[in-house]
Amino acid sequence: MTLSELNASLTAPEPPHGLAPPVQSLWWAAHGEWEKAHAIVMKDDSREAAWVHAYLHRVEGDLPNASYWYRTAGKPVATGTLETEWTAIAGALLGAGS
Repeated sequence: MTLSELNASLTAPEPPHGLAPPVQSLWWAAHGEWEKAHAIVMKDDSREAAWVHAYLHRVEGDLPNASYWYRTAGKPVATGTLETEWTAIAGALLGAGS
């Protein structure tokens, strides 16, 4: 799946089948479903999930918790807009396909 396809899928009521859990979490986050998104990354120990987890806590406004998850993911703490970060994470997780 490309980033463009993921963005196009955001009009659907459910995420596309076969998305990796971190990408599925981002999909739910884009729908304002923080709890669903968080539940997905809580079950995944990967660095990719930790990166999404950091983003989710940033969305929530819990910056100390977000900082922990950025460290766990091996990523710098994001300082740009949430929209920019969502796109950067999604693009990276999808292999930067457009």
